[in-house]
Formats: sequence, C-alpha cells, structure tokens
Amino acid sequence: MIIVWILSITVLGGLLAWWYDCHWNQTLCRWAALLTLFVDLALLIWHYSATAGIIAVSQTYPWIPQFGISFTVRMDGLSFLLVFLTVFLGIISVATSWTQIKERVGFFHFNLMLILAGIIGVFTALDMFLFYFFWELMLVPMYFLISIWGHENRTYAAIKFFIFTQASGLFMLLAILGLYFIHGRATGVYTFDYAELLGTHLSSTAAMWLMLGFIIAFAVKLPAVPVHTWLPDAHTQAPTAGSVILAGLLLKTGAYGFIRFVIPLFPTAAAAITPTMMIIAVIGIIYGAILAFAQTDLKRLVAYSSISHLGFALLGIFAWNTLALQGAVIVLLAHGLSTGALFVLVGVLDERLHSRDMNNMGGLWTAMPRMGGVGMFFAMASLGLPGLANFVGEFLVLLGSYKVSPVLTILATIGFVVSTIYSLWIVQRVFHGKCKFEKGQLTDLNIRETAVFAPMILGILWLGIFPQPILNTAKPAIEALQQSVANQAKVDLPHDGEHQ
Repeated sequence: MIIVWILSITVLGGLLAWWYDCHWNQTLCRWAALLTLFVDLALLIWHYSATAGIIAVSQTYPWIPQFGISFTVRMDGLSFLLVFLTVFLGIISVATSWTQIKERVGFFHFNLMLILAGIIGVFTALDMFLFYFFWELMLVPMYFLISIWGHENRTYAAIKFFIFTQASGLFMLLAILGLYFIHGRATGVYTFDYAELLGTHLSSTAAMWLMLGFIIAFAVKLPAVPVHTWLPDAHTQAPTAGSVILAGLLLKTGAYGFIRFVIPLFPTAAAAITPTMMIIAVIGIIYGAILAFAQTDLKRLVAYSSISHLGFALLGIFAWNTLALQGAVIVLLAHGLSTGALFVLVGVLDERLHSRDMNNMGGLWTAMPRMGGVGMFFAMASLGLPGLANFVGEFLVLLGSYKVSPVLTILATIGFVVSTIYSLWIVQRVFHGKCKFEKGQLTDLNIRETAVFAPMILGILWLGIFPQPILNTAKPAIEALQQSVANQAKVDLPHDGEHQ
C-alpha cells in the first residue's frame, strides 16, 4: 500500500494547502505542504528500513478491466531512488518558495504537489495507460506554475513548454496503442500491462516505428539535442521551485523512460539505433556545455548545463552495460541535487539583487561570504570535482561507454573540460572581483536558506564519497532490466556482466 499511500497523501496535502489558503492563512498553507512531504519522506525511510533494503513492492487494482487497464504500480530499487529524490526536492521547493511566492499561495502549492504526485506516478506505474495518465498529469500544473508565478516572458515559455511536451506525448500515446493492438491480435489478450507487453513479437519495422514514438516523448523531456529548445526558456521564466522541479525531476522522467520502457520493450530496435543515440548524447554534452559558457543570465547558464549533464545519462543508458547504467543512475541523482541547488542559489540572488545578469554581479563574497562558499561548492559539484556526486556518475558512464565506443567516450570528456570553464566562470563573475554594492546593502544566507542548502550539500558529499549503498539499491532493478533485454534481443546490446 505504500505507493498508493504516498500518492494519496501528496494529492491530499496539496488540496489541504489550497483549502487553508482560502479559509485560514498562507502560513498554514505552506506548513501543510511541507509537513505532507515530510510524511512521504518518513514513509519511504520506514519502508526501506522495514524491508532491509529489499525494496521491491507491487500493487494492482482493477480500473477499466474491459479495456485491459489496471492501476498497477511497482517500486523497485530504481523507482525508490527516484521517488525519494522527488519527495526530497519537493521539500526543498516548498522551503525555497516560503518568501518568494506571495500571491495565490494555496493554488501554487496545490499545483506543486500535483506535479510531484504525477512524477511519483511516472516512476512507479507499470500499466502503460496509467503511465501515460501520470505523464500528462505532470504537464498542466507545471504550465500553471510557469504562466502564473513566472517572470516577465512567462506566458511564452509556458506555452512553448506545453506544446513541446504535449505534442511529443501524443507520439508516445500512439506507440502505446500500437503495442496494445499488436499484442492483442497476436495473443487474443488486449492489455496495457507492462509485463505482458514485454514479450510482444514485433516485426523489425513495427518495432522501429513504435520505439520512435517513445523516443520522441522521452528525448523531448530529457531533453536531447535538437528537441531541447523549450528548456532554457522554461527554466529562465519559471519561479525557483518550478526550475528545481524541472531540472531535478521532470527531466529525469525522460531518462527513466529510456531505461524502463524503450530498451526493454524494443531491444533489437534499440540495438540498431544505439550508435545514433550515443552520438546524440555526445553532441548534447558538448553543445550544452558550450552554450552554458556563452550565457550572461545565470539561470539560463544553469539551464544549458542541464542539457550537458543529462547527455552523460543518455550516453550511459545506451551503452547498456552495468557500469554505464550505474553511472547513469548516479548522474540522475547527482544532477537533481547539484543543479537543483544552483537554481535555488540563483533564486536567492535574484531575490536580493532583482537581477540574474552576471554583468550586474561581482564581489559578492565580501558581502555574503556564506553564500559565496555555498555557491563555490555547488559550482565545484557541477564541474565534476572528485569526491563529489557528479564525478562518480559521469566517471562510471565514461568507463562503461568506453567498452562500447572509445571514440565517442573521448569526445564526451570534452564536456568535462568546458563544464570546468563555465563553473569557474560562475564563481569568478558572481563572487569575485570588485563589489558593486555598498557594505550592508546585501544580507547573507539566513537560517531558512542555510537549512535548505545543508541537506543538499550533505547529499552531494555522501554520493561522492560513499555511493555504494545507492549502487546496491539500484543493482537488482538494473540486472532485471538487463536480463529482460538479453532474453528477448536477437542482437544483444552491450553487456559486460560486471558489477560495481
């Protein structure tokens, strides 16, 4: 029942926050959302402890049986890590919005909680119709989050986000329906159950076309080049909480889709396009890093860095060996923490300076030394400093992908070099040099802001120094997916059979 409980509590918490704002006051609204997410976090920790790390749990309830639709959810190690990240960053989003959101606070938190529920549903749904339902559920509240509480060009960015994600999602819906009917005609059983659809016999042409429907949806959400253009606008115009959820969570649903659905459902077709997808990943790594370096808007810089970092995840996924997949999982978690923290930092700076332009910054370390230290830490995490989380994930991806394509792996390391440049550029332009503000004009991090950054710092350090518990948690799910692919594929994807 834990998955249903978490989904229900999250939605009810959003409704309660909205009700408090309408009938009581905004402070109770914020506390309702925050405490709800702490309850979710406690349930996840309890479940992990109660099962001694053997996390896998499934729940199935009839929904529309005449069409083969059920409410089937499952949480294995991979899902658990991503759901945990979702709840954690949800808490960060509520806390960082405490003073930034001042209008329609209840409706803001309702939309925030609804997005989180949709994301949790995506990470746990094993009925393809249910998966699509949660996939679309994420979009509408995020549209409202950007269009109502965003910045000056919020309407344009919200519409662009919605068109890209909705249109690409329709391709996935067509692919799901195609798989449903092909399986039904072959077996006489019409079902959206993922486990049943895994064994569907498909011609090479049908498999390729159906797989492309999924790839379009997941590549847009990741995002992969060249379907990434919605991301910088959405990040730049979204409120801080919206940027944290976009970078830390929504983008991860695209990577999760590749791992859970694309390759297991279409292993032979995926093997055929593996070189192409790895090339796209490397282009994204280099392209995102170069464009990040070219930005003067700090928020837009961090947005482009996401394209680069998640290129490593895509590279690891299509390398499809144990090291690369483990690295991809760490990249997803590390990126959620480090990039989410950078967006929070940008929000804190914007709240004080009323600007995100790095040309208007400089010398802030003198006025705000605690913020300077925090900013330098997250910049070092973003560039992949050894001992921090991003380094572990990206290094494992490179080790795993080298077994498949040494040339592409060498090219991907260029992203490391450029990320070092733009990360140090952030520290230099924002915190060093001549201070453009009078002493006492700016205030350093307060207790609430410090409390927001502290667990993110600890999480990045823990993943960087001692990632083995995370690797052990994800290992059974990764092995099960690899075995499923090996059992089905006529042409095996790369698999080294090794375990980290």
